[in-house]
Amino acid sequence: MEDCPMRLLKSVMIPLGLALGLGAALALVPAPGIAALQQGAKAPDFTLSAAQGGKPFSLSLKEALKKGPVVLYFFPAAFTPGCTLEAHLFAEASDDFNRLGARVVGVTAGNIERVAEFSRSECRDRFAVAADPGAKVAAKYDATMRRPDGTILSNRTSFVIAPDGTILMSYTDAKPQAHVEKTMAAVRAWRAKRR
Repeated sequence: MEDCPMRLLKSVMIPLGLALGLGAALALVPAPGIAALQQGAKAPDFTLSAAQGGKPFSLSLKEALKKGPVVLYFFPAAFTPGCTLEAHLFAEASDDFNRLGARVVGVTAGNIERVAEFSRSECRDRFAVAADPGAKVAAKYDATMRRPDGTILSNRTSFVIAPDGTILMSYTDAKPQAHVEKTMAAVRAWRAKRR
């Protein structure tokens, strides 16, 4: 009879331990809409090899910001279904971003040859894509993920950065569809405040 409370305690503790373990595991999964560098943080500067329309050049964030806000979006890998869809969506919206004075820049942990091809075919020559070997720049933005084989890639995170280097918006979601909508809204809000 004395061990009855102990059996009851054990029967509660095992499911409680499983629930706590599951909760801890879920805390490691990035939630849509959340990125590590948030609004108000300073965007880390970088210079990367980039391409637009297949033509390579050196892209400096500091220089790009002199022309207006930058829509900086990190994506995992060129020529994968989600990244191709996202590139098409940003390409379709690029005229609208340009009219608002914003420049779109994609960044992925790939090599410049692959990025140049992706900029021509999937980005439709509309915006620059930079190669970030080893996802070193993505790591400064806390926009990385680790594959099961240990390879570190950019995750799907978008930022809007004001000309003074302040992050106006950050958004993380593995699904590509909402990134253009969210970044466009942030650019429009920035522009409306400037009038």
